[in-house]
Amino acid sequence: MVVKDVRFSASRSENCSVAVGVYSDGSLSAGAAALDVGGKISESIRKLNFCGGLFKTCSFVSCADKINHVILVGLGEKSREYSEFELEKLGAAVYCASAKLDEEISVLISGSDVSFKCQKYGTELIALGFMLRSWNFDKYKTKCDCECKPKLKRAVFVTEECEAVESEFAWFRNLADGIFLTREVVSEPANVIYPETLAKIAESELKPLGVEVQILEKDEMAKLGMGALLGVAQGSEKDPRLVILKWNGAADKSAKPVAFVGKGVTFDSGGISIKPDDGMHEMRYDMAGSGTVLGLMKAIALNKLPVNVVGAMALVENMPSGTAQRPGDVVKSMSGQTIEIMSTDAEGRLILADALWYVQSKHNPEAIIDLATLTGAIVVALGHEFAGLFSNCDKLADQLKTSSEITGEKVWRMPLSEHFDKSINSDLADMMNLGKPGTRAGGTTAAQFLKRFVNDKRWAHIDIAGVETTKDDLFICSKGVTGFGVHLLFDFLCRNYAK
Repeated sequence: MVVKDVRFSASRSENCSVAVGVYSDGSLSAGAAALDVGGKISESIRKLNFCGGLFKTCSFVSCADKINHVILVGLGEKSREYSEFELEKLGAAVYCASAKLDEEISVLISGSDVSFKCQKYGTELIALGFMLRSWNFDKYKTKCDCECKPKLKRAVFVTEECEAVESEFAWFRNLADGIFLTREVVSEPANVIYPETLAKIAESELKPLGVEVQILEKDEMAKLGMGALLGVAQGSEKDPRLVILKWNGAADKSAKPVAFVGKGVTFDSGGISIKPDDGMHEMRYDMAGSGTVLGLMKAIALNKLPVNVVGAMALVENMPSGTAQRPGDVVKSMSGQTIEIMSTDAEGRLILADALWYVQSKHNPEAIIDLATLTGAIVVALGHEFAGLFSNCDKLADQLKTSSEITGEKVWRMPLSEHFDKSINSDLADMMNLGKPGTRAGGTTAAQFLKRFVNDKRWAHIDIAGVETTKDDLFICSKGVTGFGVHLLFDFLCRNYAK
């Protein structure tokens, strides 16, 4: 479910509930003050001892005519300057406080009530946060707890500039649709989403939007020499796919594209190096990197972003069987480099190796960014607060860091070094798919492995293993799949390439 019926109006609806802003000094936002006839709202605030703390909410049954409930939303100090992400969080707070109302909500909080760093799009960002937080995945629930189930169907944001805001919000609505697509496909179980079905979803979602979709199947990949990717897939009955997505939106169609490559292990059992039972059911999320690329491409196409972009989704299922790859095997990648398999559970870097090489050799991108739920080690290092960022280019890393701070999708730059690169050298082949015993630094050794397949291209690797899902409700998403990376990379493109 998601509240997609988000509208903008110069006046509030009648016979509905309202959300109003309260500052930490107890004063009311403009919309709230206009409703405070006879001081009834102010009196209720005093009785409830509501302090107007940032993002805090409280509600009460209204005694005013044609208003059912009043939801108080804390705006913090009047002098506060909101970031873009905090504006989204404000909208999310409104949704959380109104979700169980079986009616329409009029939101009397707009960009004019707060100061914000981005100079524009205040109301639009509040509405975006509202929409993003309203999404939840309940497709397979046949019974529901009616007390807990969200009921809200429509929100009307009241602003004097309603026509201009309505027009501008189309851009943000399209971004939200991309994020929702990512959340949906990553949430699906592995008996529904596997290489063939995910490739078909990419085709059906993106082709009508003008994205060129190319799907490489097993035989084509074999001819290209993709032994690293095919080695991972050989234990499964589900054949692999490499999905290439092209958007030529720049004025100069010949300009080098920016490339995004996503790990898409639709289920990761670990292969012969099988994972423990505890938590294995969550390995359906191991295709989140490809899911992010898919949602990003949808947002780009819906908004007709003036950039040239190539997306790659490397899709496999990693299963143990009589045909499965073994520890100790040697495979030859598309690059010609050979790899000794130390663990079949270090499979993501193998499929990315061939996908990265394919993209750089066939499309000559200006920069390559890959996303992957690559290592448990990055979760040990950064927890569930940050994604790990590795890069061979300081400027590219800084650009991603800037977008991270603006969107709230946090990244933390991690080291690369010759020492860690040497740790993956093999006595049997060119390299191993794990660092030597005792090296540790699993997130970095995985990144060093990928770095060998990008040559001198500007490249960044984002390890999203700790952030692609959440076990707790967050400000802009409920527990489950977050859709991390779509907003981050969309903002990155807008700031640095969409000229």
